Amino acid sequence: MKILDSKNILITGGTGSFGRKFCETVLERYSPKKLIIFSRDELKQYEMRQKFPDDSSVRKSPMRYLIGDVREENRLLHAFNGVDIVIHAAALKQVTSCEYNPMEAVKTNVIGAMNVVTAAIHAGVKKVIALSTDKAAGPINLYGATKLCSDKIFTAARAYAGAQEISFSVVRYGNVFGSRGSVIPFFLKERSKGVLPITDERMTRFWITLQQGVDFVLACIERMKGGEVFVPKIPSMRITDLAKAIAPECKLNIIGIRPGEKIHEVMIGSDDARITLEFDDHFVIGWNGHNNFSRHKRCPLGFSYRSDSNDQWITAEQLRKYIQEFLIDHPECAQ
Repeated sequence: MKILDSKNILITGGTGSFGRKFCETVLERYSPKKLIIFSRDELKQYEMRQKFPDDSSVRKSPMRYLIGDVREENRLLHAFNGVDIVIHAAALKQVTSCEYNPMEAVKTNVIGAMNVVTAAIHAGVKKVIALSTDKAAGPINLYGATKLCSDKIFTAARAYAGAQEISFSVVRYGNVFGSRGSVIPFFLKERSKGVLPITDERMTRFWITLQQGVDFVLACIERMKGGEVFVPKIPSMRITDLAKAIAPECKLNIIGIRPGEKIHEVMIGSDDARITLEFDDHFVIGWNGHNNFSRHKRCPLGFSYRSDSNDQWITAEQLRKYIQEFLIDHPECAQ
């Protein structure tokens, strides 16, 4: 796939875990004309610039860094000028923070999504793909509710574009192994105390590595038609298995489920089954444009894709491997 070669690509929230891995992968595999990081934190941009410089004496770098906030439509409009592909990764993602600051979550996750859509249409962007979360399916917390709103905004955005040739799609996946805010650094820190706090021993989650998430987004840029939500087939994991893999010597302290937290996660609810297609390694919710049904399997009525009834589970060996890889990338967590 050379779809990114000679293209101008912009990532909102590009200084986050996804943005950094996305840049690393794209620079290794493709030859983009520009790879633009759009975010509001100048310190994180400074730190990212040390790894991905925007100018080099050896060769011309495609990296560009723009300060801005998705809450500001005018800033987005200027940033999107000449951009071919937008990856929308900016969001307020911490469940507890969103519960305590609901208006701020709405401004970034909902109004920000509207601004991205409007700016992309006016700037003549060709493809926009937004990152979502399993918490957007049947949401019970504000973060999930705002991301569901965002998903709906992007899947319906084509209606606002008129005759303009532009596609909007969404990628939805579960917890990212080792991303910022992951439970892994927390468990690594707490293991020195001999006790790991667990909210509920029944808890299961969908898990995907950062590289797998980036690879899936790249694949979806190639296959997107517009108006659909892509969901990868990924394994589930029991939170108790993760705790035992990180600190087998520690006792588990059950502290109870926090506000806005589920015991199990859902990526495709049963109400969406009638508009979902199944492929070998992913699902597509809202199959607008995927009309060759002879090649694809429609999900049966009542189907749901849940972390507790998943047919793929992470093994103990895989867990230990992922943890070792995380520690190599984050040696400070090994202390």
